[in-house]
Amino acid sequence: MKEQIRVLIDEETVHAKIQELAEQINRDYEGKKVHLVCILSGSVFFTCELAKYIKVPLTMDFMRVSSYGDGTASSGSISIDHDLKISIEDRDVIIIEDIVDSGRTLTFLSNMLAKRNPKSLKICALLDKPECRVSQVEIAYTGFTIGDLFAVGVGMDYAQKYRNLPYIGELELKED
Repeated sequence: MKEQIRVLIDEETVHAKIQELAEQINRDYEGKKVHLVCILSGSVFFTCELAKYIKVPLTMDFMRVSSYGDGTASSGSISIDHDLKISIEDRDVIIIEDIVDSGRTLTFLSNMLAKRNPKSLKICALLDKPECRVSQVEIAYTGFTIGDLFAVGVGMDYAQKYRNLPYIGELELKED
């Protein structure tokens, strides 16, 4: 199979949207502290870029949650490979995700984290694929809504490749 990447959202548009999301967070959390939970590995690029523009005090922690493996579709099986190191009790928490697809992972994660008694718990996603939703999840901050395609770049990968692309691309697999 030959892999081709088609630019879906260019670098400048991605950058502007991340700044816009940070401005929304700044308004919503004015006078408060926010705790970002970055979902590794795909969200690390997005989280770091977003954090640069958040002006309210923030702390950050990381979780690794698996549901894709090396395929192009969610396996439906969710595992926590790395849990938080910082307690989220009585904190205003925003889960930072690169892409919301089926919604299973974020539903699982939101339910799990809600049991840890945060003051508030919201989700921020760079990409949303609502037509692929199997489990409904509320996203407070959405960058872009896309169709049912496989996105790479800005941290999103295919078999650990293409994370470093500064734009969001659509992966197309073609027979040689």
